[in-house]
Amino acid sequence: MVRACGLLTGQDKPVALKSISVMLSINEFVAGVSATLNYENEEKVPLEAFFVFPMDEDSAVFTFEALVDGKKIVAELQDKIKAHSKYEDALAQGYQAYLLEEDACSRDVFRCNVGNLQPGSKVALTLRYVQELPLEADGALRYVLPAILNPRYHLSDRTEDSCLDMKTPIVALEDLPYTLSMDATITSQHGIERVQSNCPLHPILYHGNDKTSAQVSLAEGHKFDQDVEFLIYYSEVHSPSVAVEMGMPDMNPDSLMGDPCAMVSFYPDIPEIEASTACGEFVFLMDRSGSMQCPMGKQDRTQLRIDAAKETLILLLKSLPMGCYFNIYGFGSSYEAFFLESVKYTQKTMEEAVERVKLMSADLGGTEILTPLQDIYRGPSIPGHPLQVFVFTDGEVTDTFSVIKEVKFNSKKHRCFSFGIGEGASTSLIKNIARVSGGTSEFITGKDRMQSKALRSLKRSLQSVVEDISLSWDLPPDLSVSMISPEQTVIFSGQRLIAYAQLTGILPDTEAVGEVCLKYKFQGKSFEEKVKFSVQPKLDANLTIHRLAAKSLIQTKDLGFRETPARDKKEVMNLSIASGVMSSFTAFIAINKELNQPLQGSLAYREIPRPVLSCSTSLRSKQYSQALALTSSSSFRNARNVACCATMTYKQNGKPQAPSHAKKNFQYSTRQMGTTYSSTNMTNLQGNHKVFGTNDLVQLIYLQNANGSWDLDEGLAKVLRKRLEDIQAAHPAECVDSNTWATVLAVLWLHANGKDMKCEWDLLERKAVAWIRKNAGSTIPMLVKVGNTFLKSSVNPGIFAI
Repeated sequence: MVRACGLLTGQDKPVALKSISVMLSINEFVAGVSATLNYENEEKVPLEAFFVFPMDEDSAVFTFEALVDGKKIVAELQDKIKAHSKYEDALAQGYQAYLLEEDACSRDVFRCNVGNLQPGSKVALTLRYVQELPLEADGALRYVLPAILNPRYHLSDRTEDSCLDMKTPIVALEDLPYTLSMDATITSQHGIERVQSNCPLHPILYHGNDKTSAQVSLAEGHKFDQDVEFLIYYSEVHSPSVAVEMGMPDMNPDSLMGDPCAMVSFYPDIPEIEASTACGEFVFLMDRSGSMQCPMGKQDRTQLRIDAAKETLILLLKSLPMGCYFNIYGFGSSYEAFFLESVKYTQKTMEEAVERVKLMSADLGGTEILTPLQDIYRGPSIPGHPLQVFVFTDGEVTDTFSVIKEVKFNSKKHRCFSFGIGEGASTSLIKNIARVSGGTSEFITGKDRMQSKALRSLKRSLQSVVEDISLSWDLPPDLSVSMISPEQTVIFSGQRLIAYAQLTGILPDTEAVGEVCLKYKFQGKSFEEKVKFSVQPKLDANLTIHRLAAKSLIQTKDLGFRETPARDKKEVMNLSIASGVMSSFTAFIAINKELNQPLQGSLAYREIPRPVLSCSTSLRSKQYSQALALTSSSSFRNARNVACCATMTYKQNGKPQAPSHAKKNFQYSTRQMGTTYSSTNMTNLQGNHKVFGTNDLVQLIYLQNANGSWDLDEGLAKVLRKRLEDIQAAHPAECVDSNTWATVLAVLWLHANGKDMKCEWDLLERKAVAWIRKNAGSTIPMLVKVGNTFLKSSVNPGIFAI
């Protein structure tokens, strides 16, 4: 079964939405998308159909149009309040009307109203948007067409105008009444190495001797039951570039849309060097809402979100540097902290935290992240240890803008590294809390390894700071530049920098060349990278670069319909309307005045179902069945609570109420509704939550001590597949102690058996090598030789830097 999120149709009613077709064009790292929703009214009464769908936070929507009986009606982007009024007036006068807007509570959710769809009539609604594509650690560009719109847990007093708070039908996957077709064209001057997808594809067609373009299509009959993802590998993905685009000829010069606009892309070659001193306060904020009990992907056999998160959290704990400080929060409708305040990282505190992580469950109800964040920010700062917050969540919240505003307000005192877990995580929440605080965001879906992405972020948090970042320009005479993008304050190793600029003045009559230089300081040294480019602007009918530039500027000012300061609202609206890029304060409205038949009674209201991931494992089948019954008689959020996990905290009378079995008496600080209390009752701590399986690498990581060493014991022997007696017999005891011998063997085993997972154990191996060098000294070459012989491996002694 697939839970469908959208608007009620009733089992005996045909669904007005028949199909979705998508045309995708990817040029280098920019995607242009044209999505068409095909409607048909098969009923005998006029309808108002309402469709809710997700879209990536970075999408710049700039066109919405309707094709009705061969006539194209282009929508206008207007003040949202006025657009709503015009829509209602049009329906009252018997006109057809179409409305497209962002949801009031999240910038990655859109809703489309089709008003007065007459019996037998057909209409095709097309929206177009552009977006930058993120770069993965392995060099892949990632495009995602979101399909999954998970229900968002909400506070009862904040969602009165949100389309996320709604009753919803549940349909079997085979009964989903519309399909998706998708055709993509991918081009790169550097050549395309390969394209991968999580969905079945037709054979990919490559063109050109250097494979500079490719045609990609989804296989027929694709059901819109999961996000569609493409991973695109180019031959030279890290090449810097500058593209200049011509402005609109009918716009005034000296305006954003009238002047040429440049997009600058750099990939700074920043060494991945750990900070010279072990410092930092690391606070891990872990989602323990009921939806974390769902699988990572749609397959029931994929790892549960909470289990993947627990395994990842223990890996992070093992990888922290000695001397830092840390704390762990679990949050849902209430929240719990392991320690009253951050504690120093020692063997004792690490072991205590690991044992508590093993007992964590998805038992804290809904997803309320704002209160624990405020508690973290209220905590005293630790001199010499900058705060780094790691947020792990499936992002199913509706107070998105309130959370972003809080993180932005505290951005001077911390950096936030965020992780969206599972399909349907809010890109608006995950991307923005990282963006406004100078951190980075990651999304983990399906078979993605949460561990590798989390370790990449931890490495970034330990890096020395890149300072004094600036761009300088060398342009022909009579041509000047003004930056559109906000000032870049942080760059991490392996991260791409994209900036937008407006060119003003007189363009040269002949071909001319400009140059832009990126300058920055790293560990006291100055660096610069330059790239030359043609200043002659190229024509693009979609004004892709201009739209992306406008979107980047809107994102810095637009904090949602409620949270944006009054002084910024007018600026956001004016920029939105001038650029044609939708914002929280604007909406697209189209009216077909050719149909002018006064309504006889009210329009029949039809809500269109959407797929959404369900927790449909056998352990939750009973709760899922209860959700089916609740859908027709109770609020959507209650249905979701039952369906996702029986141990959730339920909302009753607007206040969180925890089920009795969720109120475990752990020996750590528990905070609920702003009150702190402690408990010492250690009963019921023997949980059956299994974090670790039989994976030798995971077991080895679990056995490592905080200082980087391993003990010589049965656990290590089991991982090495050796008898403990044999390991002890091979120990050159006259040179080093047993822990040093054990640690050398563990490091050798990692390099011999876990090369493909090095990104996950790299930090803890650094700790181990540092510990070995401190304790073994000149005996390391002998230990490595004996260890290689014993393990029958051939690891290069150079890994110990000897």
